[in-house]
Amino acid sequence: MRNQVDPLADDAVLALVSRSQWAATINLWESIPENFPVEFPPAIKDFFQFYLDLYDKGPEKTLKTGQDFFSREGDIYLGLLGFYSLPYCYAFGDGAEVLVRSERIVNQIGQRLSETGTFVLDIFKPGAFVTDKSPFLTCAKVRLIHAFSRYFINQFAKDWNPDFGKPINQEDLIGTNLAFSFIVLRGLIKLGKPINSDQIEQLLAYWKWIGKLMGVETDYWPNTAKEAFELDKLIRKRHLRKSEAGIRLISALRGYYRSTIPEPLLSRQVDDIFYFFMGKEVSAALNIPLNREIPREILNLIFKFSGWKTYGNSKSHQSIQRMMESQQLEQFGSLMKISLPVIKRS
Repeated sequence: MRNQVDPLADDAVLALVSRSQWAATINLWESIPENFPVEFPPAIKDFFQFYLDLYDKGPEKTLKTGQDFFSREGDIYLGLLGFYSLPYCYAFGDGAEVLVRSERIVNQIGQRLSETGTFVLDIFKPGAFVTDKSPFLTCAKVRLIHAFSRYFINQFAKDWNPDFGKPINQEDLIGTNLAFSFIVLRGLIKLGKPINSDQIEQLLAYWKWIGKLMGVETDYWPNTAKEAFELDKLIRKRHLRKSEAGIRLISALRGYYRSTIPEPLLSRQVDDIFYFFMGKEVSAALNIPLNREIPREILNLIFKFSGWKTYGNSKSHQSIQRMMESQQLEQFGSLMKISLPVIKRS
């Protein structure tokens, strides 16, 4: 799987690179149109037709269950992405080599994290993929951004080592999907949340659908908690290692949190929170020290207090999105959008 990528998206990007205006046109869309611009070549049309063919094939019960879960736990879900899922990915050396070559994730980390939050909020909003078709475009654009990254690395990264595997390959894609689903659930369990096997399987089913839309080879996707545990264990065994790329990424994330998180109970204990979720082995791969062990009950109360202070008793997807947009406007002066790169040629 390290040498398998996503030919449908890669072919579309080869076409987009040849004509930057086509990427600019796609960035103007609110959803995928039924009729494509006549000048689009077959590679781009075939890519977006893949999504149109799935418009009425979404697993409605699975989608409704996952969206209800996010409405209840979305604030903690996003917090766990930042304090557990993302740094967890940094500890896998070969995959981190791709991430560190994106200067935005190091030098514009706030914008990059906000875009990730925008993506997650979009795919979990009530009615997504059923009554609201716009998340299909969100997944398509992120998938194309992955293909752009592969293109740029293959064309311009002279230091890329073939031993890393192909950039953003199928193993890394499935590992990232696990980090955004199973690892988040593991984080909730670490905080003492009562998560049962049915909930785990429902969220895995949700991310199987997302994976399909993101070009992941879902034949390898786990359907049960045990399968997810074994797959994560296998990927850890193959790729968990200390790397300069991973340490650079975690250093950037740590510095960003310490300087921007308004809740001092969180910002003053960033390394200890990382350590709590990731444990000794993963933390060692990222040079994360244990300064003071945080009891689970205390950290759970910190997360609860932070959520209560922000949302009171009215937490919902809508309130979480409203808060994120307010933070983006305050920090960046505009809302973060997921956009394809538009290559300007002289």
